Amino acid sequence: MRIHARPSRVEQEQRVNHHLRILAANMPVLIQVKDAHKRFGDQVLLDGAELSLVDDVKVGFIGRNGAGKSTLLRVLLGEEEVEKGDVTHHPSLRIGYLRQHDPFLPGESALDFLIRDSNQPDWRCGEVAGQFELKGSYLEGPVKELSGGWQTRVKLAALLLQDPNLLMLDEPTNFLDLRTQILLEHFLRGFNKAALIVSHDRAFLAATCSQTLELSRGKLTMFPGKIGSFLEYREERREHDRRVNATVIAKQKQLKRFIEKNRANASTASQARSKAKQLERLQTTEIAVDEPTVFIQAPKVSPRSGTVVRCDDLSIGYPDHLVAEGIQFELEHGERAAIVGDNGQGKTTLLRTLVHSLNPIGGTMKWGYGVDVGTYAQHVYTSLDERLTVLEHLEYVSDSKTTRQDVLAMAGALLFRDEHIQKKVKVLSGGERARLCMAGLLLGTANVLVLDEPGNHLDVETVEALAEALKQYQGTVIFTSHDRHFMGQVATSVVEVRDGRVRNYFGDYASYLQSVESEIDSGERERNLSAGKKQPSEAPKTGSSTDYRQARRDQRKTEKEIKNLEKKIAKLDEEKRDLKEQMMSENDPVQALKLHEMIEELITQLDECEGRWLELNEEF
Repeated sequence: MRIHARPSRVEQEQRVNHHLRILAANMPVLIQVKDAHKRFGDQVLLDGAELSLVDDVKVGFIGRNGAGKSTLLRVLLGEEEVEKGDVTHHPSLRIGYLRQHDPFLPGESALDFLIRDSNQPDWRCGEVAGQFELKGSYLEGPVKELSGGWQTRVKLAALLLQDPNLLMLDEPTNFLDLRTQILLEHFLRGFNKAALIVSHDRAFLAATCSQTLELSRGKLTMFPGKIGSFLEYREERREHDRRVNATVIAKQKQLKRFIEKNRANASTASQARSKAKQLERLQTTEIAVDEPTVFIQAPKVSPRSGTVVRCDDLSIGYPDHLVAEGIQFELEHGERAAIVGDNGQGKTTLLRTLVHSLNPIGGTMKWGYGVDVGTYAQHVYTSLDERLTVLEHLEYVSDSKTTRQDVLAMAGALLFRDEHIQKKVKVLSGGERARLCMAGLLLGTANVLVLDEPGNHLDVETVEALAEALKQYQGTVIFTSHDRHFMGQVATSVVEVRDGRVRNYFGDYASYLQSVESEIDSGERERNLSAGKKQPSEAPKTGSSTDYRQARRDQRKTEKEIKNLEKKIAKLDEEKRDLKEQMMSENDPVQALKLHEMIEELITQLDECEGRWLELNEEF
């Protein structure tokens, strides 16, 4: 067995910084930030922050809510200035920023807008629009009549037509349906310039960004790897510091006991003084944690069995618009049902009908006996009592057995701390009201939670904590979300809303994702074929039939090796997790060292497998 010495935290950081210096040296720096300082009232947003954004690198930008991510974007765009420090733009910099406002003229079609915005010919605008499935009435009809997701596709096409060399996207997946998210991913993977993307969606960042930037306590940390590797690296760094601190503290106690025992004795006084000097040199390491670890607890309810809700020939919609009809489905107690489908298909309409904020147009919908439904949706969190403070609202809606400490802990987890708990509801922003509604719901007694986009106003850590809480919840969850990582973590069943129908999808969320990916890939192949482009996976058609058969055999061999590697990587990952859990609970230092060495060996094997997997996928 090969034994690898675990690098120290300093060595790890030196390797990271060395890697970044190599990257920066080989690529032009588009934006350079040096020693940047900025405050907002008493809050420090930037404190000596340093950043280099280089050409051809896509960076995922993360940080707790309120850390200052959007402020930094405005500084980089030149819309705000730093109080101290320098922000330098390369002369060739062309920033493409995803606009949040409505740039469309009354009656203007998507094609007319793209031509006006880009000054490109109609054929070029139509070609780029096709990458986002904009065609027919979606391209030539009034753009203002499109849903928000389709309007975002039009804005993305406009971005591409501007030929930027740095894209800046601030939470681009918020309110985008799955299909549009995947199209955006494909667009970004094919975009061979730089990008800075703020998002709480781990799956989206992992699919699009090769580096990770974190803003924490006013400092910017750039990591030359994807978000999953960064979060693991960050936790390993903190765990290393915790172990070192524990060792230092134990040594400090040992030295103190020796000093107290021996300093009064003339024969050992000199040794005591020597130990005192050692004690002075021993220092613990400050563990840089941006905020206290988020912990969220779902309502404590008793598990139930049987049917929780049944729909029979249900029709949903509005007096002037039928959204879906002939709905036949039921859910069982304890399910966590993800409601999926493109924007505009009726997911929110279905949820509003289930919670009785919309009346059915036809058919019946019935909840089971003893059901207590708690709702998180825009029509709820925009109608909170504005006279109450945050604390008063939470105490009013919480379970009578809930203690003041429990209320404060939940408020803190949803970012209401210190003086913020005394804020009146009337002065809260939309995002703050949403988080307040979520906190109140989790403090209640509902045994069914109906959640419409629960993660939209939460950061990465809080979304992860909410997912863990819902997985432990003994009740039923019916929810929508545009966060694929969250959906994959929480959902145990899938209900699809599509083309005026609602049905139980017979498969898990991963298989649903795969089916949508396949549809999009098929559409892209058709567009490429019509444009005369060769498919990446297409076998060569020139030469003899023997050449073709050999190419097909090689392709099948590559596919098989990729699948085997994926299985091996999953197995090694599982073994590594198990060994880490054993090491964390191991009290014997010798055994802990052996486990550590086994983990290092697995990490080496994983690196080799992942390297080969990447190599094969690039070839494939």
